Amino acid sequence: MNFTTILTYWYSVNKRDLPWRSTKNPYHIWLSEIIMQQTQIKQGLPYYEAFVTSFPSVFDLANANEQDVLKLWQGLGYYSRARNLHASAKYICNELQGVFPTTYNDIIKLKGVGDYTASAISSICFNEAHAVVDGNVYRVLSRFFGISTPINSTPGIKEFKALATKLLDTNNPGDYNQALMEFGAIQCKPKNPNCDVCPLNASCVAVQKKQVDLLPVKLKKTKVTKKHFNFLVLISEDKKTLFEKRTSKGIWQNLYQFPLIESDTEITAANFENHALIKAYFKTEDFTFSIFNPEPIVHKLSHQHLYTKFWIIEVKTINGDSVPFSEVKTYPTPILISNFITTFNFPF
Repeated sequence: MNFTTILTYWYSVNKRDLPWRSTKNPYHIWLSEIIMQQTQIKQGLPYYEAFVTSFPSVFDLANANEQDVLKLWQGLGYYSRARNLHASAKYICNELQGVFPTTYNDIIKLKGVGDYTASAISSICFNEAHAVVDGNVYRVLSRFFGISTPINSTPGIKEFKALATKLLDTNNPGDYNQALMEFGAIQCKPKNPNCDVCPLNASCVAVQKKQVDLLPVKLKKTKVTKKHFNFLVLISEDKKTLFEKRTSKGIWQNLYQFPLIESDTEITAANFENHALIKAYFKTEDFTFSIFNPEPIVHKLSHQHLYTKFWIIEVKTINGDSVPFSEVKTYPTPILISNFITTFNFPF
């Protein structure tokens, strides 16, 4: 048996029982692919089930309030995926009369959909011969064929896409694509794969040359920046606080947070009240403060590490739009804020 045949057979025996594998509904497949990007199955599965339950059809998703979509997505990260999902649902309903696009060329026009997602949906749902290439595929192909070209380089992206296309089972592209991804997920794992029981081990270059731990090759990431975040948690006498919606573009766009002050260096309890940024924020208002976490909470993102402190600010009243303590948990927030809200347990 050749590479393609072995994988397809292995998949028929070993594939996991996942809800989106029992349907060809492109809406459900699309949801699963977007949710599972940068996400492990065990983390993403509850989100998939929640979305299918809350928004059974693309019309339900399109008609939903963005705040509700973001709230349901809360904790999954990479919130642009949720915003793009919502925008594309509106496009499908308003421009395509609710009919999900049926070809790779039309699917890839959806906001937030790239080559991988379009290839997956078009092959699984519509039997189009488009090869998928994701992290699992890179790993399997680089190890089996002994390819050391960096997977996140332009030459590497082209090389692996061409190889994946060459190996594709054009008669059954959907199952083959899923087989290759599943094989990388549960057999050819990133760390400590059990090569002794691998059906491809006899021909695997990485096994023969003892390079399993060295492949695939990836260029070093860009330098991670360090930022100091100081969230001001206002507590008024009438049991209200202040929430702000992040409207600027970024990872937390349209999510809610407490007023934020970014500082170049760490603000401590000793210099909090007289810090220039704090004095500028409060001006002449009277307040008392305490630090919720003297040691910063380090929130790691792909490109930056946020050293975060939450400051409890007690004031008589809050000027502007305030939020009752009882409603704080209803807003979509970054997981960093959500975890604080749960831990702090606002005094009702």
